[in-house]
Amino acid sequence: MLILSPPTPTLFLFPLQVLKRCFECCIKCLGGVPYASLVATILCFSGVALFCGCGHVALAGTVAILEQHFSTNTSDHALLSEVIQLMQYVIYGIASFFFLYGIILLAEGFYTTSAVKELHGEFKTTACGRCISGMFVFLTYVLGVAWLGVFGFSAVPVFMFYNIWSTCEVIKSPQTNGTAGVEQICVDIRQYGIIPWNAFPGRICGSALENICNTNEFYMSYHLFIVACAGAGATVIALIHFLMILSSNWAYLKDASKMQAYQDIKAKEEQELQDIQSRSKEQLNSYT
Repeated sequence: MLILSPPTPTLFLFPLQVLKRCFECCIKCLGGVPYASLVATILCFSGVALFCGCGHVALAGTVAILEQHFSTNTSDHALLSEVIQLMQYVIYGIASFFFLYGIILLAEGFYTTSAVKELHGEFKTTACGRCISGMFVFLTYVLGVAWLGVFGFSAVPVFMFYNIWSTCEVIKSPQTNGTAGVEQICVDIRQYGIIPWNAFPGRICGSALENICNTNEFYMSYHLFIVACAGAGATVIALIHFLMILSSNWAYLKDASKMQAYQDIKAKEEQELQDIQSRSKEQLNSYT
């Protein structure tokens, strides 16, 4: 009768060793991820996407509201329509640029992460690398200041729509609803300077204004402008986050270059000392 021998312990240890090595490799890879840059990139992509997507749709809705209610003559708001169309094209460019710029900053974060450098062994910083890091710091600072202006500009339509909405809420209130004074509550969009003073009608009052507030275009545009403003604010926060990360990385590279120069000088001195010792030994051996 054939008797099977029990499996040796090495058969069980081999899969465990493979799993342990895979686990250690995963830990090293996760340790090399620049989480700060990753969070800033996700926040930047989210903010730019909200600003560009919601802002584009809200601008189209604003033009529809103006054409249908506040400026029936096309020539009165022709300049505004051209400006809004130009802003929509600018939004396309902003979305494309920040998609590429966010990826570049994330790659720069991977490059300057100390864990990645330890993972891949020895590294040497160059003057070109430090110059590129400094350029990213300056460019991100400029973009942050520019986005502060965009954030402030995006709050203007929110303010305008809020004034119209609050006026409609006054009309709908029980104190004024159904009274003769309702028709005297008006909104003159010409006072904001987006259409000329000779635009007709330019001013909407009473029940006509209430009907505008009940339209889907007004509701969507108002809330989309709010979301676009929030997206611009998130982008500003992301750029400030990026600025802190890039400044830290630049300082790290600067310190690493100094340490590299110190190690090169130390290695050179040690080599010279070894040469002197070897020559001394040779001279001593020649005397003996």
